[in-house]
Amino acid sequence: MIRTFLTRFLLGIILCSTTVSAADWPQWRGEHRDGLSSETGLLKEWPAEGPRKVWMSDVAGLGYAGIAVVGDTLYTMGAREDKEFLIAINAADGSEKWSLEMGPLLTNGWGDGPRGTPTVVGDHVYALSGQGHLHCAKVQDGTSVWSTKMSEFGGKAPNWGYTESVLVDGDRVVCTPGGKQGAIVALNRKTGETLWQSKDFTEGAQYASITVVEFDGIRQYVQLTQQKLVGLNAETGAVVWQSDWNGKTAVIPTPIHNDGKVYISSGYGVGCKLVQLEADGKVSDVYVNQVMKNHHGGVILVGNHLYGYSDGPGWICQDFATGEMVWNEKNELGKGAIAYADGMFVLQDEGKGTIMLIEASPEGWKPHGKFTLAPQTTKRNPKGKIWTHPTISNGKLYLRDQELLFCFDITQK
Repeated sequence: MIRTFLTRFLLGIILCSTTVSAADWPQWRGEHRDGLSSETGLLKEWPAEGPRKVWMSDVAGLGYAGIAVVGDTLYTMGAREDKEFLIAINAADGSEKWSLEMGPLLTNGWGDGPRGTPTVVGDHVYALSGQGHLHCAKVQDGTSVWSTKMSEFGGKAPNWGYTESVLVDGDRVVCTPGGKQGAIVALNRKTGETLWQSKDFTEGAQYASITVVEFDGIRQYVQLTQQKLVGLNAETGAVVWQSDWNGKTAVIPTPIHNDGKVYISSGYGVGCKLVQLEADGKVSDVYVNQVMKNHHGGVILVGNHLYGYSDGPGWICQDFATGEMVWNEKNELGKGAIAYADGMFVLQDEGKGTIMLIEASPEGWKPHGKFTLAPQTTKRNPKGKIWTHPTISNGKLYLRDQELLFCFDITQK
């Protein structure tokens, strides 16, 4: 009896020490749109061959759409022949649960198909196609609840199509059709009815996704276009503040808010800046520089430091408050995307498909394993790369290369 008790006691200690705190990834860049997962109990060192592959599936269709995960279901979008689809996939084995036709195929010289990430809230999932068809569907079976088009709000798809991942905030679905009728629109998330359109903000749509900011007692929707960073009143759509930006060609990364400050970055040699929000709709630049020139792989704030790939210096750590570079690494891994969980970054090389684990540390580049995604699609456009960002959810790492979806177990055993 004593031996049995001790065995159970020790087993309990082991189980407690390796318990995973799991979390869903219900939208673009995770729960709070910041690229941060709250999960713990994940691997801090990968085996030489990489973490264990649970499954690979080829049901996602073509495109660069991201992956949302809630419970036992993945949600993404993909092109099949000349149509785009919202697709639900079983997280256990990669099999398709259901699909919903969203509209005609977006064609593009860098690769056809959808680009954004579905947003899952309660019993519904919301997704925007490459040509700007917005759908609300039931998560259970994909039944369409309502749909609309960005063209109905005066919107015109930018050169690479609509890539935005729509925001669901309370009873509102918020997205960016762009154009003279109003760049940003808020819809009733249950009915699709228009609640407001930002008639005093009329920039063309770019490729960034909206984030939420609470400041000076006002809930705001912050969006970045080619020439403006803007905060809109969440209740009315009125402009609260604006700041100029000299974006070129394509403006993509999601704005980052922390303690009354908003950080943005763009590629094509543009750089980054930090703005300070002030009372009564005033803003001021804290710094503007070219330390971080992030194209589309994303930037993540952990503590007081920003991390991401900057065209030129490579992977960098940047001081959030001052804008100064803390460290950089340009030889070990190529340009790509980033995600965070449990004190570590998962980095993805868009060209070779190399996936690397490093510490989220301002002390320098500290790798803890890597592997190369295999197999890789034969259907990707020759100009295209592995551009879908990693998703970390419920102890799993999800990666995508066009129609191929991969699930890896990254829990400590």
